[in-house]
Amino acid sequence: MIYGLYQSAAGIMSNSYRQDVIANNLANSETTGFKRDVTAFRQRLTAARENRKSGDWSDSVYEGLGGGLLAMPNQADFSQGALQETGAASDIAIQGKGFLAVKQGDQTLLTRDGRFSVNQNGNLILTSGQAVLDTAGQPITVGTDGPLTIDSDGQITQNGKQLGRVGVYNVDNAASLKKVGGNLFAASDNDPIHAGDATLRSGFVEQSNVEPTSEMADLMDVQRQIQANANMIQTQDSTLQRLVNDVGKIS
Repeated sequence: MIYGLYQSAAGIMSNSYRQDVIANNLANSETTGFKRDVTAFRQRLTAARENRKSGDWSDSVYEGLGGGLLAMPNQADFSQGALQETGAASDIAIQGKGFLAVKQGDQTLLTRDGRFSVNQNGNLILTSGQAVLDTAGQPITVGTDGPLTIDSDGQITQNGKQLGRVGVYNVDNAASLKKVGGNLFAASDNDPIHAGDATLRSGFVEQSNVEPTSEMADLMDVQRQIQANANMIQTQDSTLQRLVNDVGKIS
């Protein structure tokens, strides 16, 4: 019976975690370039199965029940978000697989957020402040005396003069990317950044790929699962109470 309490509690904890992830997706449904997180779960193995050996402490009945539910690391969904026209020539959206590269401190990070601006030093930056990198992985310097245009291959033109090309990058396995906040991703050492070939759309931004209707349906489902596990805990607790208070009196 106590074992059942632990399993139901594990179910509540795992589904509460999933609820937090869904809530974060919904909160970012209007965030430019945001990629939704997807939760995954697996069966929690018992100690005997994890160690592939049993002992006097093991019980064949409990081993058959398993160890409950275990949350696995999130995976980002990199499916394409809808493109929204902004009318600003300095905004770009990536159409296809790939990322823009930016410099934050001494680290090169990736993003799908293509809202650009120019700082007081004439550097092309994201609206969040990171320097945008060109095809050679270097910050892009532009003038401040005229509007910019960016064509489909990233070529930047200002007052008829070509100033550089916005770099498009990718990794072999997008699942290896790690979210580091601010709509930015860090590549792993085992899957380095390399040049990509996606198309850029000037005057557009990529919207979040979160579908609020689907996320709300998932949220209601996870709330039902939390309630079901809570009801199981209440039932088992009531049974234990009767076992102690009633059955214990028969002697």
